[in-house]
Amino acid sequence: MTSLKRLSLAVLFAAALLSAGAGTVLAEEEIQAPESAEQGVNDPLEGINRVTSGFNRIFRKVVADPLISTYKAITPDPVEQGIANFAKNLTEPVTAASSLLQGDTDNASKAIGRFVVNTTAGMGGISDTASDLNIQETQEDLGQAAGSHGVEGGAHIVLPILGPTNLRDITGDVLTTLANPLHTAVTVANTGTNYAENRDELEALTKDSVDPYIIERDAYEQNRVYKVNNGQAQLIDIPNFENDERDTASQ
Repeated sequence: MTSLKRLSLAVLFAAALLSAGAGTVLAEEEIQAPESAEQGVNDPLEGINRVTSGFNRIFRKVVADPLISTYKAITPDPVEQGIANFAKNLTEPVTAASSLLQGDTDNASKAIGRFVVNTTAGMGGISDTASDLNIQETQEDLGQAAGSHGVEGGAHIVLPILGPTNLRDITGDVLTTLANPLHTAVTVANTGTNYAENRDELEALTKDSVDPYIIERDAYEQNRVYKVNNGQAQLIDIPNFENDERDTASQ
């Protein structure tokens, strides 16, 4: 039994490290179609980013997905949910601070309330008791806080294994880590559990695309716009490049 627990933890840790290779994972209801390249994503490092993105996709396929499949097969659903709840609960202090920087005292109060309730009544965050009490979660981070004050995302960056980000968001993550050294570990664990939950949706996003890099890049950037604007970003259709090519060939 001990070896099984160790294997579960090892799989989760490995999945977390590579999970962000698909970018900040979107909840199913938040997955958005990216705008086209004509919308002007700031990508001066595209050449390097494409190489890194290709490596990340191979890494996910060869290492991440088998590990996640094993993790989900050997880990009971209640344990999976408990791990996901625990990781998400540890992000609440960041949400509270980021909300305060945006002047959103209501969400800051909810985040603090969720953290207190889940840490105590929720057995350290394993149980999402706050949601049961109708204290709903709205995650925020320093990148969103900066964006709400007009700071642009800046250059798009693809990190090895950790995946898509941009200059504004990675700066926010670095500052948060300096203030709380545990932030990186918490983010990795949280993103890992999210990737395990939403892997199929992420795969479907680029399944039929001729250029998955563009889809992943724009999906990340558009999701960040969506979050900075608190869900006010416009949803548009994903360009179906494959069908366009078939139509052209038939003419």
